[in-house]
Amino acid sequence: MKSVAGYWPILLAAGDDDDDGIEANIPPRREKYDVFINFRGEDTRDGITSHLHAALLQKKIETYIDNRLHKGEEIGPALLEAVEKSTLSVIIFSQNYASSKRCLDELVHILECKKRYGHMVIPVFYDINPSDVRKQHGSYAGAFAQLEKRFKDNIDKVHKWRDALKTAADLSGFDYSNKRG
Repeated sequence: MKSVAGYWPILLAAGDDDDDGIEANIPPRREKYDVFINFRGEDTRDGITSHLHAALLQKKIETYIDNRLHKGEEIGPALLEAVEKSTLSVIIFSQNYASSKRCLDELVHILECKKRYGHMVIPVFYDINPSDVRKQHGSYAGAFAQLEKRFKDNIDKVHKWRDALKTAADLSGFDYSNKRG
């Protein structure tokens, strides 16, 4: 594995402008993967996600990509552990991303790891405007209308997902909203 553990204090310091130096002394978790890729399979699996995965592997960057989960399946402990054992997550936002409970649950966990461990997060906006993700407009508005109906007895979960989308969309990342291929 091409390790980034040696850069851990630098990464923590770079991610926190008001760092008082205390966090830099926290030893790194034992990473298993350099990168965890979070994506909506039906939108990006055979395009940007597979190309990114192949490019990372070619550079000998250990990458976790879950090709085993099928539509509607819940996130298992192994997947949550893969996020926790990764140094960085790439979140590929796409048109139908917000219609996936699994993607949204993964996103919440990724952001919890960012807060707890200094996990790095890079959003990629693929065929979706970052503003639509941030404000849940466009296809995200329709997805959340459905989610609010489906989870009317657990509206706090829906609020967590909305907050996670806003937080992730506010991070520096890559915008491929007007590009294909």
